Amino acid sequence: MALIENSKIYSGNDLDILFFRPMLAEQTLQEHGVRVLFNMPVPTTIHLWSSAGSVLRPYESGWQGGASAIKEFKDINMRRVKAESAFSASDYYARIYEHIITRPDVNIQDLSGTDLEEAETAIFKRAIAEDLKISTWIGNTDAGQYNIFDGILKKIRYTLDDEGIEPYIFPDTVSAEIVMEVFKGVWDNASDELKSLKKDGHLVFYVSSDVYQAYEEFVYLNSIEKDMLNCTDGYTTLYYRGIPLVDLGVTSQMLTDNDFPSSVCLLTDSRNLVLALNTSDYPDAEVRMWYNPDEMENRQRAVFLASADFMDLRLVSLGNA
Repeated sequence: MALIENSKIYSGNDLDILFFRPMLAEQTLQEHGVRVLFNMPVPTTIHLWSSAGSVLRPYESGWQGGASAIKEFKDINMRRVKAESAFSASDYYARIYEHIITRPDVNIQDLSGTDLEEAETAIFKRAIAEDLKISTWIGNTDAGQYNIFDGILKKIRYTLDDEGIEPYIFPDTVSAEIVMEVFKGVWDNASDELKSLKKDGHLVFYVSSDVYQAYEEFVYLNSIEKDMLNCTDGYTTLYYRGIPLVDLGVTSQMLTDNDFPSSVCLLTDSRNLVLALNTSDYPDAEVRMWYNPDEMENRQRAVFLASADFMDLRLVSLGNA
């Protein structure tokens, strides 16, 4: 099986259209309730528009319009990001073979350069998407491995501290017996504005794995079928007060690599969370894959701009241990 010795480079529109958009669509980061914005102008400013409130007037001739619609905005500071990966020629076959062995259209005895390129690209995409997901939630520029930009949980926590707002604090042990207290506390601490958005269908409880598992145990033990939805693909979604739960899937990183509490429950509108990526306003942005004969390594590198943030503190209710 030959190695890829010719460099493969994604840049310009190809970087956006052929690499990043398919990558995040495949890895479904948006299923975790995070809006992904591509190639917004740098510096990136997100605008929020809302109604001016009362707009009805008794009919009279002439213009009787009241205040203009309310416009709010928030800047997202983009940071330069570099992803690099390399594996030796001795490991090359095993990694590529594992990825493509299940494809019925591939002849293992006669792999083409296209087959190898697609396999290498898919492996690299998967690694970048996973790290972006983790960084989006628990990124911390002051500590830990995921320090390329500050994630949503850190920004929310520090903003709450600045505003003098106390999050709901979990009991010492997250168990099936106390899980209802956890969710009730977070719901009760939510602003009236956040609660009013429930009818829109975009509210989500984002929770660490221990909270999700504890609530799942509570539901099963008490046979509360109304709080579960069995989808056609067999995946089970949990609900509290009709609001879905999403397991962040980053608990192990929270425990070992950051100064975050081990248990987290965040209630917010899914439209309130943003991951911004930019590959057009950074001249060195590219994805490059090549073979280094001196080191006998296949190497991969991606360079781009990224950051994550929440939009409106009023639409946040946080619980942590």
